[in-house]
Amino acid sequence: MTHPRPTLLLDEGRCHANIAMMADKAAAHGLIFRPHFKTHQSLAVGHWFKEAGVRCITVSSQTMAEHFASEWDDITVAFPVNILEIDTINRLAPRLALNLLVESAESLRFLAGRLHSSVGFFIKIDVGYHRTGVDAGDTATIDALLDLARQCTQLHFRGFLTHAGHTYGAASPGEVLAIHRQACLLMAALKERYQEAWPQLLVSVGDTPGCSLASDFPGCDEIRPGNFVFYDLTQQHLGACESRRIAVALSCPVVAVHPRRNEAVLYGGAIHLSKEALHDPQLGTIYGRVARSMGLGWGEPIPGMFVRSLSQEHGVVVGPEHEIADLRVGDCLPVLPVHSCLTVQLMRCYTGLASGETFATL
Repeated sequence: MTHPRPTLLLDEGRCHANIAMMADKAAAHGLIFRPHFKTHQSLAVGHWFKEAGVRCITVSSQTMAEHFASEWDDITVAFPVNILEIDTINRLAPRLALNLLVESAESLRFLAGRLHSSVGFFIKIDVGYHRTGVDAGDTATIDALLDLARQCTQLHFRGFLTHAGHTYGAASPGEVLAIHRQACLLMAALKERYQEAWPQLLVSVGDTPGCSLASDFPGCDEIRPGNFVFYDLTQQHLGACESRRIAVALSCPVVAVHPRRNEAVLYGGAIHLSKEALHDPQLGTIYGRVARSMGLGWGEPIPGMFVRSLSQEHGVVVGPEHEIADLRVGDCLPVLPVHSCLTVQLMRCYTGLASGETFATL
């Protein structure tokens, strides 16, 4: 493969397989599948989800909701509602089933006084990640939020939503599963407490590691994973996927080779890959792994060959002596990203291996 500048490549076959895998898992467990679209950000890839039977989606901003509202009519914005975007919310709400995320009385009061149309809302629950949300045991705050909602006919309580993002800090697949199960149990307890008063309430969970590895979802009604559509090195490191499921790679031109240092310099830096990193006890900091180039695509990661450092445009690759010695200026190396969501966001588009199609993002 040869590309004159850093080019994000999509293996459509792997992507389709990842979508089918998660859709099948949701169906097998009787769960609503509301995938998060922040990873791929593409209307065209969104069509593949429709082909898999998906009818509702998750996004991370009102801007992203507007982007997908042309083709989707049931959208949850899984980010604490930004009340400064009330005009956008009022523009979107009459067009679709829009669900917002709240955790404070201030937000609910503001919405109650300024909404022009009905919206659904989930209460964001903190099950241990401690980024945002009401603590799962803080029923006094939950009661107060629900009392406020009852006073506004435009606000419709949909249920409880959480993101067990602390699975990303797990040291093993077993620890991921333990975090997932604890999150489900905390959410199930809330459902049991409030279901009599709110019989239609849903419990929504969403992290890709947990959804990928779990074989049960006690008390849950909906899953919202997003990263699984492409996966990445972080998910492989956690044991959530094998490398053969990683569906994107950044093709980077080699601009210099330094055999005495076992290094090569790539045109592909922080503005392409981000500075997300993995930390390997033997290898050190890893900003991406170099995979074996295979025709139009790529194969398995080359052992010991990875991006060791990044600056704005530069990526420095280290590897086994014979691998570096075989490189030539003008070669292109496929680099598997540490975080596919950020790489897509930075690159703004990607190219299909089989189709050659350019997939534009938000």
